[in-house]
Amino acid sequence: MLEDLKVLRPRFDGLITYTSSNGADKVADVAAKLGYRALIMGVYDIASREELDSALAAAKRHPELVVGLSIGNEVVFSKRATLDQIASSVMEVRRRAPALALTTTEPFHVFLQPAAQLLLSQLDFMLVNVHPIYEPWFRSASDENAAEFVVKAVDKLAEVYCGPILVKETGEPTAPEQAGYTPERQVSFYDALDRKFPPTRARAFAYFCAFDAPWRVNDSAVPGIRPGQEESHWGIYDEKRQPKLVVNVIPVLPKLTK
Repeated sequence: MLEDLKVLRPRFDGLITYTSSNGADKVADVAAKLGYRALIMGVYDIASREELDSALAAAKRHPELVVGLSIGNEVVFSKRATLDQIASSVMEVRRRAPALALTTTEPFHVFLQPAAQLLLSQLDFMLVNVHPIYEPWFRSASDENAAEFVVKAVDKLAEVYCGPILVKETGEPTAPEQAGYTPERQVSFYDALDRKFPPTRARAFAYFCAFDAPWRVNDSAVPGIRPGQEESHWGIYDEKRQPKLVVNVIPVLPKLTK
């Protein structure tokens, strides 16, 4: 964990995690020592009191670092809970931690459903996934088109939600090449997105994700759907912490350029 965060630190001062179980809550402790400025902690299993307790304890240990909790990751999309159940979970956590910003993560189309209004009313900010690669037109489109799709999706979300919107997942994997995924295209996409989607206090995007994860080919978010090979190759660094081409176009943070 320490070595991972050391690799990221020159270019990033904010982190988003997916879970706070199995020791992942210790990301907050390591990030604090390395001088990270913001951490959104994930709670993957909304039914796990133990995981939620771990996340809240980490937020209490590092109140200047932990800026929010994401209660669930694609739990509606994966049919693990309903929109209203997520809303109830967020309200329960708010009673325990009224000063902590709360959200959840779903693909953008889930938040656009009329049934999402109760949930949206409970969120302090929106944490959303917008993936052009899963659209039927992606293979024949340019990376300019893919980046524009992200911008337009956020525009649509802003019509139903008035708070800050942070795109938690977007991007392009770097393999397999036969499917049209390359390191060069990952660079091209993020270059286009950086130009078309400059960050503001109202909307921004995160780089997804930090490191390649070979085990993801056996980890399906949706029951019955086998992940594609691309799931192993989303990182901007590979599984050995070696930078991919895209890292060269992500600037080093000014305060660390010594």
